[in-house]
Amino acid sequence: MKKQRIFHCVIICAFFIGSILQNAVYAANVKITGHINVNDSSAAVYALIKRIVPKHAAEFQIKFIPKDNDKDVFELESSGNKIILSGNNGISIASSLNYYLKNYAHCDISWNGTNLNLPKRLPVVPSKVRRVSPYKYRYYFNYCTFNYTMSWWNWDRWQWEIDWMALNGINMPLAITGQNAIWQRVYKSLNFTDDDLASFFSGPAYFNWFWMGNLDGWGGPLPQSIITGQEELQKKILAQERGFGMTPILPSFTGHVPSAFQTRYPESKLKKTKWSTFSPAYVLDPDDPMFTVVGKKFLDEEIKTFGTDHYYTADTFNEMIPPSNDSLYLDNITGKVYQSMLKADKDAHWIMQGWLFYHDPKFWHPKQVKALLNAVPDDRMIILDLWSENHPVWKTNNAYYGKPWIWCMLLNFGGNISMYGRMDVVAQEPAKALKSPEANKISGIGLTPEAIEQNPVMYELMLENAWTDQPIDAAEWLKGYAWRRYGSKNQYADKAWEILHHTVYTGGIMQGGPESIITGRPTMAALTGGTRPHKNYAPKDFYPAWGYLVKASSKLKSSDGFQYDMVDVTRQALVNYADTIQRQFAAAYAEHDQKKFKILSDKFLMILDDVDNLLGTRKDFLLGKWLNDARKWGATPDEKDLFEKNARDLITLWGDEKATLHEYASKQWAGMISGFYKPRWEQYFKYVNAQMALQKPIDQKQFETDITHWEWNWVNSHETYTDKTHGSSITEAQKLYKKYHTEMDEIYL
Repeated sequence: MKKQRIFHCVIICAFFIGSILQNAVYAANVKITGHINVNDSSAAVYALIKRIVPKHAAEFQIKFIPKDNDKDVFELESSGNKIILSGNNGISIASSLNYYLKNYAHCDISWNGTNLNLPKRLPVVPSKVRRVSPYKYRYYFNYCTFNYTMSWWNWDRWQWEIDWMALNGINMPLAITGQNAIWQRVYKSLNFTDDDLASFFSGPAYFNWFWMGNLDGWGGPLPQSIITGQEELQKKILAQERGFGMTPILPSFTGHVPSAFQTRYPESKLKKTKWSTFSPAYVLDPDDPMFTVVGKKFLDEEIKTFGTDHYYTADTFNEMIPPSNDSLYLDNITGKVYQSMLKADKDAHWIMQGWLFYHDPKFWHPKQVKALLNAVPDDRMIILDLWSENHPVWKTNNAYYGKPWIWCMLLNFGGNISMYGRMDVVAQEPAKALKSPEANKISGIGLTPEAIEQNPVMYELMLENAWTDQPIDAAEWLKGYAWRRYGSKNQYADKAWEILHHTVYTGGIMQGGPESIITGRPTMAALTGGTRPHKNYAPKDFYPAWGYLVKASSKLKSSDGFQYDMVDVTRQALVNYADTIQRQFAAAYAEHDQKKFKILSDKFLMILDDVDNLLGTRKDFLLGKWLNDARKWGATPDEKDLFEKNARDLITLWGDEKATLHEYASKQWAGMISGFYKPRWEQYFKYVNAQMALQKPIDQKQFETDITHWEWNWVNSHETYTDKTHGSSITEAQKLYKKYHTEMDEIYL
């Protein structure tokens, strides 16, 4: 047997080497542009195939083909006993593999459950498939994604994500990891000390708001170990992305400097900026001669360290009002930022988020928007229309006045756990914009979520647009989605998805999914600061989907994707019910019915226990994983404690006890409910019951002031939470349906 295995390995290696040589020869007759090296891309794609389908890797062969009129293209066909994956670069070839897995093998790859149960003999492709992308750019990431989801990612997790990006046709990822090492070297070259930078660099959970100039120092001081570790991680990220033929977007300078800048350069012109409840940060005036000096130094050092693909991100006024609305001032700022790029890279292209135009519409009138944009040549700037599915800014700003722009789906804010999406909009509007004269230079589509690893159906549907210029029939698409996600067709699963489509996934125009009251500071009100339980669907219309999945569970229980969906739908049904119970116990309090209040508040806490236990069956919903991954980045016990505090703070208070962003993340996670949300509600119920017994009103404001001290103590504590799952997701969901469905039937049906 050992000899057979060795012989088998030799045959596979010979096949891979032969294929690589074949493609190298073929590439000599193909015009490959940009930074792509065909041999490197061949190696990257074959390595991806081995990671994705290791037992069948030898049955795939890759081939490089020319672009189609300067557009990315892939082909798929069978030849002999091989599946031939062809494309103009590694991304296109990986997309060909994904197309095969989805449409012929009925498989699905997602963050939240993967089905790769391939038959022993791979299905044949009966006739050649050819797909051309109508979009030059397929963009990925929001600044915030790098913290709300990716703060603690290691290389293994990053490699999986980059593979997923390639499989789904993404060719332009934001790549901002590791830049603190660059800033450190730049500012030390300008005679800044470690003490100067200690109050400048934020903690690792807050990097992106630091990089965007919103805050300084919060969550620090930043240890050298993670500065170095993130730099090394970025090198691996970029090598993998470029290996597939992606064009990573690197950060550039927008003026944010240490507060010590005035001390080191007394003549410098600094402006204070204020964001949320944080201390002011400092921005160097673009007219200051040091602006282009610092900007050039940063890009020079960045290019020296990471290389470049000539695309840079810069956002000058992220959620902050500029000090002047004068056109000349705004034009000057943009011009200076762009000039600082050009001094280091004559081929620089600027990628700008269009978020500021949505966030402050009272300031950004057409005159101001045009002034900000016009200082950069049209062919050197691309605008991300960050929230196209809800607020298409391109429609109110003349498609960005001649600049190329990208239609983006934002979807999630803060990483909140909630079933939500605007499925029909995502399925129809990109293709409509592509054909609209008013859309002018629409050049791509993109994903810009503040966090990922939830609502996988929405991301897969959005990326279905990458290789078609036609609107998608979401209802028909969902049938195929359920089949490949679960591994077989099932009538009850189809009925469940039909309901989900027309309830949670026909969400209204709102800031991400509706949260549950369970994650908010305890209250008798229908909503509470940071938490918005308002839904754009009736819970009674959603509820039957749970029953249909329970009916499907006996046949689909072995599917990883089904297990996730069973947990997610059960979770959503139960927290919707908890919101109903909250309104009932609030009514009992208003009626001074203490006995009824006690019964209902106890039921509310029971639901929290049941949801927490259910979520503990899936790796996707574990607080312990988030905290333990944070601690792994620490090189010493003190660093581990600091990173854990960062991780706890970001998903609860966000800042200190007076922070206004508390509950922004609204994490319905196992451990988060039992360790944070439930104890808050228990304290509240104890207080309310005591006041009712004394026939005294509650002081809501005082309770909220008091509870912030407890919350801050939790942020600073170190009790452990498991990062291991327990039990069966299907068994727990079935048990909870049996427990609750009779009383929920009475309410909903």
